[in-house]
Order: sequence, then structure tokens, then C-alpha cells
Amino acid sequence: MIDDDRVARGKRIQRRTGRTFHVATRLLPERIRHPTYVLYGFFRVADEIVDAENTGSPSEQREEIDRIRRVVLGEEPPGDAPADDVLAAFRDLRSDCGIAKSDVTVFLDAMAADIDRSQYETYADLEAYMNGSAAAVGRMMTSVMDVEEPERALPHATKLGEAFQMTNFLRDVGEDVRERERVYLPARTLHEHGASVQQVLECRFDDSIAAAIRSELERTEKLYAEGVAGIRYLPEDCQLAVLLAAVLYADHHRLIRDHGYDTLTETPSLSLARTLRLLAHTRWLWQWNDDPEAVFYAVVDSFEVDAPTGARRSHNWRNCRLVSYLSP
Repeated sequence: MIDDDRVARGKRIQRRTGRTFHVATRLLPERIRHPTYVLYGFFRVADEIVDAENTGSPSEQREEIDRIRRVVLGEEPPGDAPADDVLAAFRDLRSDCGIAKSDVTVFLDAMAADIDRSQYETYADLEAYMNGSAAAVGRMMTSVMDVEEPERALPHATKLGEAFQMTNFLRDVGEDVRERERVYLPARTLHEHGASVQQVLECRFDDSIAAAIRSELERTEKLYAEGVAGIRYLPEDCQLAVLLAAVLYADHHRLIRDHGYDTLTETPSLSLARTLRLLAHTRWLWQWNDDPEAVFYAVVDSFEVDAPTGARRSHNWRNCRLVSYLSP
């Protein structure tokens, strides 16, 4: 049983730093919602060791991440700082839910990688980083949900976590350069379209940068196809929340396209009105059809990658009528 104060602290962290995820989390049943707040609190505490405005030296950051590792794995008691209360809550959650030690380790390894690494040569290099920064998060959420067939759910959860991470990278290209001097667009993708990492670092947007972002956007939409296909393997009372998270993240692709793929000089964000509209739209369609793929592709109509075969089934005619009624 997680202490209510620790749940509240995680909830405050999520509300402050992860609005999209927070909206979706509120749709989870309480037995999953409260652990999710704790999970997210842990992610943010670890991430801010490297990304907060006032961080220590690289060696101090590594030492702190190693200390966090020992605390959450039960090898060292937590300290007295407020953040350590979050770590203690996650330590208990990890034990209760059977979260794999390997996923905790690979997640913290990814946080440590951000200390020294700021560029990625290939998508394969970036994918290896995301195995810790995003895919492991999806796997931890699967453990919290206690799915009946994890062997079926886990591959999809991994892809959905990567999709969310890539959407963030593509939305925040300029922000990552200005605030952290990092470039998550693979250098090879940039080169293939006539651009360079140095051009990104100098925030010089042109058609070559737009083409590179569009290419990675299309790759990411294939990840969504694989990820959303696995929502059906989650507990029934968790499916809508995960589906909504996918819808909200994916809708950033529409914004990116509306901005001419220029996320180097500006960072697009969903308005509250748009977020609420997507929430209402998704919940309404879900009442008529509980097929996650069908609802996802009915709501998210801006993808350039076609919906996979079977995602729009013949019995979804009712969805089509509702989409025409509710679409802006």
C-alpha cells in the first residue's frame, strides 16, 4: 500500500511537468492511477538530475544517479530530501508490482547517457537510448497494470513508449538545442536530406530540416501503429487511458505539419481546448466501439502513414458517421 502523501507528491510532479500524461492518467482506475503518479515522480526525479537548470558537475550527476539506483533497488536507505521520499515510494512500488530490475537499470543508464552524449549518428543509436528512456517506461507501466499476457503486451508497450519519445523529440527540436545543446534527430537522417547537425545547433531552419523531420515523423507513425495494436492486451479498465495518451501525443504530428515541420524556431503545443475536444471525441467513440486501433485512427486523421490492415474493420461504419459529426 503506497502512502497517500507519496502519491500526492507524485501527482503534483506529474501535473506540473507532464500535462499530456496527466490527462490520460486521470482516466485510469485508482488501483493503477496512484501507482502511476509514483512511477512518474521517479522518472522526473531521475531526469532532473541531468536536465534541471541548476545541476552539479558531470561527476556529481553520475554519483547522484548511482545513489538513486542503490536507493530504488533497496541497496541503500533513502535520505531526508523531499525527492528521496519519491524514491522510497518507487522502491516499494517496484517490489509490490514486480518491476524488473533490468528496466530500472536501463532507464537510469539512459539518464546517465544524457550527461555526456548530445548527438546520435543513426536511428539505431537513438533507438538504443530510447530502450531506457522510453521503452523501459512502457514496460514498467505494463508491470503496474499487471497484464494477464505480458509476453503479448510487452513488445507493443515498448513500441508505444518509443513513439511517445520520438513525438517529444520531433516537437522539441529547437527547445532541446536552446536549453540542453542536444540534437535527437539522427545525423544520418539529416545528411540524407541535405542538412547537418551543425545546422540544427545553429537553429537554421530550411527545407532540408523540414524533410528530415518529416521522414522521422513518418517512421514514428509506424511505431504508433505497432504500439496501439497492443492496447487490446491491457486490462479493460486501462485501455481507454492508454488510448487517450496515444491520441494526445499523436495529435502533435498534426501541429508539426501545420507549422511546416518547423519545430526548430518554435515549439508547438496542444491548447487546453484541443485537449478537451480530443478527450471528449475519444471517449464518445469508445462507447460505440471498444477496438483501440479503430478509435485511434478515427480520431487521429493526420497521419501520412496508412492505418494497418484490419485497423478499420467493416463494422466501424458507425465510427465514420460519428467522426463526420464531431470533426472540427
